[in-house]
Amino acid sequence: MKYPDFFDDVPRIRLVDPLADFLGAADEGILEYHYIDAVKLTGHSCPTVASAYWMTLLALRALYPENLPERGNIRVELGKGPGDGVTGVIANVAGLLTGAAGDGGFKGIAGAFDRRDKLFFSTDIPLDLRFTRLDTGRTVEAAANLKQVPASPRVLALLSKCRDGSASKAEAAEFRQLWQDRVRCLLLEHAEDTQVFTVIASH
Repeated sequence: MKYPDFFDDVPRIRLVDPLADFLGAADEGILEYHYIDAVKLTGHSCPTVASAYWMTLLALRALYPENLPERGNIRVELGKGPGDGVTGVIANVAGLLTGAAGDGGFKGIAGAFDRRDKLFFSTDIPLDLRFTRLDTGRTVEAAANLKQVPASPRVLALLSKCRDGSASKAEAAEFRQLWQDRVRCLLLEHAEDTQVFTVIASH
């Protein structure tokens, strides 16, 4: 599988998943997720997928400053409904990384490892997302302001031409490059930019 080189430069997320350990899926239950995993899940790389991945990474850092995050022991709440804008995509990425799921999640084994009732929509929260450690109750609010990293002025025109089939090969290549360059800027150049990514932890 060939993909943009910068994908490999995006920091990875290491977690421990007791279910993976219990069933022998990963040594000591340690899992590592890359940005490409979020791309594979959603089938594309865009600012929404990138911001969902990065907000989750930042939240997990804040929730677990000294230990590996425990996948499956985190509740995720979103302020909007699953059909509102890109909320569903954000939820899918956050769910992949945290293990949080709704009614369709894993039911558990003998009362353990239940992933259901840990992903909620349309909740009254101040920012886009809230992550909660179920063992300590510690919470982290997260939001992304993608307008701070605007697309190239040429993107919309090129997008239109690509969609209606009038774009040349050079224009199609330029569109793809410009599209992914915005993703790269978000994840690498603005990763620690508090004007783009907001993370507020409780104490």
